[in-house]
Amino acid sequence: MSMTTLMQTMGLFTLTAAAEILGCWLVRLLARHQASAWWLLPAAISLAAFAWLLTLHPAASGRVYASYGGVYVACAILWLWAVDGVQPNRYDLLGTAVILLGASIIVIGNWSRT
Repeated sequence: MSMTTLMQTMGLFTLTAAAEILGCWLVRLLARHQASAWWLLPAAISLAAFAWLLTLHPAASGRVYASYGGVYVACAILWLWAVDGVQPNRYDLLGTAVILLGASIIVIGNWSRT
């Protein structure tokens, strides 16, 4: 795996996480009676895009999902800050760092095998 491939993969993971978080957030708005049922349409499209984006990776699916999980957590913490207006605390940041370290071990440990 080249550095370019790694950067493309991370970009794809970030886009995938954004689609998943957005879709779930839109459903949450509806559940809290802050949006109309029409918001289920963009939510469904966003969640379908999330599922489709996960299929674009050539690596074994379990490994992709495991390493994607780290990126998802980091994006969720950024969403917490940017959209929900809640500043992450040191435990949020430490937990995110630990999870990203674990995801990095999965990716780097299999670097030459993909």
